[in-house]
Amino acid sequence: MISAIHLVPLSLASGEGLPPLSVLDRLSAAVARSFAVSCRVETQPMNIDYAFDGYRMQAWSTPILAQLQQRKPPANTVVLGVTALDLYVPVLTFVFGEAQLAGPAAIVSTHRLRDEYYGLPPREEAVSQRLFKELLHEVGHTQGLRHCTDWRCVMSSAHSVERIDIRQAAYCQPCADAFSRG
Repeated sequence: MISAIHLVPLSLASGEGLPPLSVLDRLSAAVARSFAVSCRVETQPMNIDYAFDGYRMQAWSTPILAQLQQRKPPANTVVLGVTALDLYVPVLTFVFGEAQLAGPAAIVSTHRLRDEYYGLPPREEAVSQRLFKELLHEVGHTQGLRHCTDWRCVMSSAHSVERIDIRQAAYCQPCADAFSRG
């Protein structure tokens, strides 16, 4: 069972990709309310230049997960990196996030959660809701949950913001039961 979540801002050395503190603060408050656990935002951003592919203009999330795990978080603590950079894994064009299945680390990106990415006017509330759903999804993976077939469950797979918007910001009953055992 999770006792704490640490949010780690991730960016390039230039500062590109650094999520605004206001976004991290809102996310931290939502996490603390939802999980009833301590959630803190680390003040020092983690440099992820080593994972950035200048040709793709994206960061490879898997090596970042490895670095987050190297922080050796206390037992029952999830370390979750947050960035505004676009993320990928080599077999996919992009990912909204990635997590270690039954491990302590996860990562999420706001890059494709923003309406302006799709040429639409910005809607901060939509970004906040999407980001929280993605955090719930990736934290679920850290607790051993796999993708759910219930399209309303936050653990369902999403390859578009429309799918994220359809999902509820909650685990379905079978996933919630598995989460509480995890």
